[in-house]
Amino acid sequence: MRIRYRIDGILQEKYLLPRNVHDAVVSRIKILSGMKIDEKRVPQDGRFFFSHDGNDVDLRISTLPSTYGEKVVMRLLQKSIKTPTLPDLGLRGSALKNLMTAIERPHGIIIVCGPTGSGKTTTLYSVLGIVATPKVNVVTIEDPVEYQMKGVNQVQVNVQAGLTFASALRSFLRQDPNIIMVGEIRDQETADLAVNAALTGHLVFSTLHTNDASGVPPRLLDMGVEPFLLTSALNCVVGQRVLRRVCKNCEQEIDIPAEQLDDIKTTLGPIYEMILDKWKKDNKPLKVMKPVGCEKCNSSGYYGRIAIYEVMPITEKIAKLIVSKASAGDIQKLAMEEGMLTMKQDGYVKVLEGVTTVEEVLRVAQN
Repeated sequence: MRIRYRIDGILQEKYLLPRNVHDAVVSRIKILSGMKIDEKRVPQDGRFFFSHDGNDVDLRISTLPSTYGEKVVMRLLQKSIKTPTLPDLGLRGSALKNLMTAIERPHGIIIVCGPTGSGKTTTLYSVLGIVATPKVNVVTIEDPVEYQMKGVNQVQVNVQAGLTFASALRSFLRQDPNIIMVGEIRDQETADLAVNAALTGHLVFSTLHTNDASGVPPRLLDMGVEPFLLTSALNCVVGQRVLRRVCKNCEQEIDIPAEQLDDIKTTLGPIYEMILDKWKKDNKPLKVMKPVGCEKCNSSGYYGRIAIYEVMPITEKIAKLIVSKASAGDIQKLAMEEGMLTMKQDGYVKVLEGVTTVEEVLRVAQN
């Protein structure tokens, strides 16, 4: 029986227990989670809570019947965690400025996109931490509610009771909201309701599963949203991934390998020259950090995580491309011409700043 922890996005094996204790351990977890212990043929979901050092921890449990017994995944959510600021997450420069400009508008949609586990919800909570003041009414529909926020009305999806993203959105519009957060846009009905809410004077935040920011408008058009409505409602799209930070306790400064330097130069283009000029003014050598491994980072060489972003404001030119149903590639090309840094470029800037490594950037952001 293998027990692994996912630390900073990577599974690490912690314990190997004898096979004969497997059933007892799984049964104990099922009892705590309110599951049927005698049902081993179908997947089950459950949850339970515990307190650690005065903090409430919520565990989401999922079981799956496999060839040699049931597999269990336990997801830990710390309820009272402090919401990080956007710069803490890794947003900076023009990307941060463009997102803040979109947040300050009184209505419209801001969408954060990326695969599962890329930190989208954390970014949205950080944004809510900025806008959720006593002067505005903020409501959210989430699946599940991951963190509890003061001053925010948080609703959890309950499909069995008929409470879905779409049905909650309809009810929200009768609750006099200023700001609405929809955990995820999954279907045409939710997309249409979110667009209509934005057009009727609400600020809407949501997430979508696309690979990058430029893929969001085509995905929403594929869902059936009218192009002219989408361009009127959509303020900004944020693409993101999370990668590991180099452990500060054991990092080692090295020269950039030639093949990596060529890739960095090609990817960053003129941005590389700007960084190089700044380094020359500061009399800094062109070096990067190498992960070594120590007791603090469990010999991985990495400790903690940071996000890489691309922020695409919907400008007049991009709106025209959306109306003409242009491809994601065409939209990205125009956004880059207008100054957008791609996730890979943002990652390489963080490599040159000594925050992470080229290998990490390629692991999460290589197309």
